[in-house]
Amino acid sequence: MQKLSMDQLNRIDIESFKTQDKTPVVIVLDNVRSMHNVGSSFRTADGFAIEKVILCGITATPPHREIEKTALGATQSVTWEYVEHTNNAIAQLKDEGYTIVAIEQAQDSIQLQKFEVDSNQKYAFVFGNEVHGVSEEIMQKIDACIEIPQFGTKHSFNVSVTIGIVLWHFVQRLKLL
Repeated sequence: MQKLSMDQLNRIDIESFKTQDKTPVVIVLDNVRSMHNVGSSFRTADGFAIEKVILCGITATPPHREIEKTALGATQSVTWEYVEHTNNAIAQLKDEGYTIVAIEQAQDSIQLQKFEVDSNQKYAFVFGNEVHGVSEEIMQKIDACIEIPQFGTKHSFNVSVTIGIVLWHFVQRLKLL
């Protein structure tokens, strides 16, 4: 077996990416403090052709060297915006017809593998702060909550890993099954 070269991967350019059909998902980062996690969210959003990333509260915004270390240029391809208060971003997304889904360990959360994906629905996934998670204020405004099953000793996954797991689950069901 031989790895594919960059040319063989046949990736599209940034302008083509911006005009292609997107996966009907918005990532909302609720006070994510690590710029590496922010950069990873952009790179993952690019890889799955996500509509947009919304950065809220203390979440850093591009351009920034620390974000670019992990984004690797995805801040140029992925549409993003900054909204100071997460609740304002959530209200706007609800007005636009998105189902708001927090990714959090919470009472009555739905295990990721049991969450039914509706191909006629648009989703906004809220990922929280690395220490405190999704804020309690936002938890009161969501439509659903997804939890990723875990079997080890740690209490949670890194937020960038969580984003990858959740987006893969949705993209797989929307585009690959």
